[in-house]
Amino acid sequence: MITLETAPATAVPSLKLGLIGADIGPSRSPAMHMGEGRAQGLAIRYDLFDLTARHLSVADLPALLTEIEAAGYRGVNVTHPCKQAVIPLLDALSPEAEALGAVNTVLFENGRRIGNNTDWYGFSESFTRGLHGADLRHAVQLGAGGAGTAVAYALLKMGVETLTLIDADPARAEAIATRYGALFGHGRIQAGIDAKAALAGATGLVNATPIGMAAHPGLPLDAALLRPDLWVAEIIYFPRETALLKAAQAMGCRTLDGTGMALYQAVQAFRLFTGREPEPARMLQTLQAVPAP
Repeated sequence: MITLETAPATAVPSLKLGLIGADIGPSRSPAMHMGEGRAQGLAIRYDLFDLTARHLSVADLPALLTEIEAAGYRGVNVTHPCKQAVIPLLDALSPEAEALGAVNTVLFENGRRIGNNTDWYGFSESFTRGLHGADLRHAVQLGAGGAGTAVAYALLKMGVETLTLIDADPARAEAIATRYGALFGHGRIQAGIDAKAALAGATGLVNATPIGMAAHPGLPLDAALLRPDLWVAEIIYFPRETALLKAAQAMGCRTLDGTGMALYQAVQAFRLFTGREPEPARMLQTLQAVPAP
């Protein structure tokens, strides 16, 4: 349990949190954390440290992290392009962050910086709730970037027997397959280049690419490759119904949008930051109430 920053006994317990990343103005994290804090009697201040808005780059991350820590922040979330770059600046990593090689939550605790990763938990929890009982024999994942790294870890952790990773950069998919093969067994994960061939024997599909977002409209693969017996999951949460999900639903597939991953990664981060148990339904209401960017 953490010791919250406190004022006089009559004041509301308070703590300062933040998010480091580039182009993060539309983030829903401030609303979710501050809203849940208010509901629990905490005065949470959640600031955005936008590298783009501050005219900074990843090279400025060491100084920025030192500035934030010195200002008394309890911790920060970390997003693109800092999830890997922050690791050398930390004193310790959670087992999951170490396995993923990526950090999205940093705690400042007793003079130490501790890195965690809640992205994989966010996808896993969302999948378990939204696609309960899905056939996990063979999943195909499109995209092996930062978010894709966490999704692949979650899928293997959940028990996917065979995972095929396909990325525009085959070397990136190969690197993850090698990394996770050592953790979960080399026979369980492989890099692929042909979506049609991979999907022919698959039971499920995950889109972990940006294709489908408002800024990157369209489909990440030919809709003709979908079948009614496939489950299809997205990590994109704006728009909630991507072109892929619409095509999959029209085909009769079970589908999962990206809202749950966004929600549950924040739920887990709230636990780490505050030591308190959040109410996911309440945080979801806040997430959905924030206007679209």
